[in-house]
Amino acid sequence: MPRLTTVALVAGAALLVRRAVRSRMSTAPLWPMPALDVPVSGYGRGSTVPRRVLVTGRATPAEGVVELRLEGAGLPAWQPGAHVDLVLPSGLVRQYSLCGDPADTGTYTVATRLIEDGRGGSREVHEQLHEGTEVEIRGPRNRFPLVDAPAYVFVAGGIGITPVLPMVRAAEAAGADWRLVYCGRSRATMPYLEEIERLGGGERSEMGVPPAGGWGSVTVVAEDESGFPELGFLAHVPIETAVYCCGPDGLMDAVDAAMPEGRAPRLERFSAAAPAGGTAFEVELRRSGRVVAVAADQSVLAAVREEVPGLMYSCRQGFCGTCQQRVLEGEIDHRDELLTDEERGDSMLICVSRCAGKRLVLDL
Repeated sequence: MPRLTTVALVAGAALLVRRAVRSRMSTAPLWPMPALDVPVSGYGRGSTVPRRVLVTGRATPAEGVVELRLEGAGLPAWQPGAHVDLVLPSGLVRQYSLCGDPADTGTYTVATRLIEDGRGGSREVHEQLHEGTEVEIRGPRNRFPLVDAPAYVFVAGGIGITPVLPMVRAAEAAGADWRLVYCGRSRATMPYLEEIERLGGGERSEMGVPPAGGWGSVTVVAEDESGFPELGFLAHVPIETAVYCCGPDGLMDAVDAAMPEGRAPRLERFSAAAPAGGTAFEVELRRSGRVVAVAADQSVLAAVREEVPGLMYSCRQGFCGTCQQRVLEGEIDHRDELLTDEERGDSMLICVSRCAGKRLVLDL
């Protein structure tokens, strides 16, 4: 994916790729379309150095959803699908997709839904972050990049629209073929619904079936009106079409199941469930020379913190990256949802990942 600094670049790159694909009348499988051979800013781990930003705007785009406008100097460029780590006043670290305009280089926009039975991060955002509040962010980074393709299908559920919305805007600006199925408990709980319907020309289907009038269309499925969306059309999506989905696990599992055999959608999950334990092993802390025993039902993080109490961590689910440590020796059993293949060569998230053998050596 080329670096997108303006909407014009988005449009130009995607349109050229689309024309090239169509002109070839290709008989070879094109899905998923590879990204162009250009470095992507913010891909993978991204910057872990906190930046101070100021909350300069706060809005309510739907029931139970708060949108924050964050302003700061020298904010890194980002592309659709990217997210930032928000370091909350309590020290909790939470990840939120950027849903604003990549061309607005001085501002990031994020939105979060209040999770009543969550672990406290969303409640802290809703109750403590107001205009004038200064917070820290890390990133951005992108595990959900928008690839070059001649056509797209997007499926979003509730707050899962946040990473998808910039993708839809980019596809529309590029003149690419696209279709969005947007689901939610009710229309009142679905953020950015008015903008999305404008992008789709106001089309919507009460029965959850994408309109037959071609691409550039939006299907709104409010569960209190229409029930669960009909996803059978995904079995017939052309092979060159890139399929993206973000939302609750049930929706993403349904999208995955509806895809043709041998093809998978690109998914962005809100969180990762901590995997179960395994066998016991040892961890050597190279700088101190200490050796720590990790029990079969214990995480590396828990065991190491008995020796290094001040070691930083946050989510304990392999999602935020706060506990990433360099591995000097040993075979890693990676169980996280964050690290790139390159990063997995010599580092691990010690909250969930384990040793595939008997011993690991960490740079601690």
